[in-house]
Amino acid sequence: MTELLHRGGTDSQPEGFDDRIIVDAGRPSPIDWMRERRAERGARREEAGHNRLYRRMGSLIGRLGEEWHVLDLRELTGAERRSFLAIGPGGVFAVTVKDHGRSRVSFAGDIVQIDGKRPKYVEETRAEAKAAAEALSRTAGVSIPVMPILAFAGTGKISFYGVPKGCLVTAYHELPRVLNARGNRLAADTVDKVFSLALHPATWSAQSYAAFAESYRWYKDGDRVGTDKRGDAE
Repeated sequence: MTELLHRGGTDSQPEGFDDRIIVDAGRPSPIDWMRERRAERGARREEAGHNRLYRRMGSLIGRLGEEWHVLDLRELTGAERRSFLAIGPGGVFAVTVKDHGRSRVSFAGDIVQIDGKRPKYVEETRAEAKAAAEALSRTAGVSIPVMPILAFAGTGKISFYGVPKGCLVTAYHELPRVLNARGNRLAADTVDKVFSLALHPATWSAQSYAAFAESYRWYKDGDRVGTDKRGDAE
């Protein structure tokens, strides 16, 4: 038996053994196959989620009115993001939509709890708004604040034991009311300028575009508008 275990030479392997190894070498292992399937399912879920968001955006545009512009951040930035920009008289908002189905959502400040889990929804929403504000402000040459909004598209109850600071939270069907309740903070021409900035691909690049920003001046002949924060001494 020991001789059979340690015997070398070509006679120790059955005929065609090497050929079978070569043929099977290109086939994925069961683990690789499972990973590929999981990645495919994840990509399909991501695309389905984005399609739902796109439909919701279309519905939102019809309910907000002509004074508002709604833009898909995934199309603007080229990154996988489930947020959109809402630009209108009430300001500029980065809206992150989460579908919680029938599950109950509980808030205790920044902490969100759904089905015993604590997803980082508030941090994610703030990060989306911060990134949008930095991109718009860098290109415009002035500070353009962007308010984060976390909107839940589901039928489950939302309860609060403390609200997050600096982040609005609402049910998705209440979003038009929340946005319109912000009043008239931006003039119509300012809304159009921010909208033009958001549409331009250069805005979402990390490079500086000072010459490009000059074409979107926020003041004329020494006059100032609400978004021009220069002091009187300047």
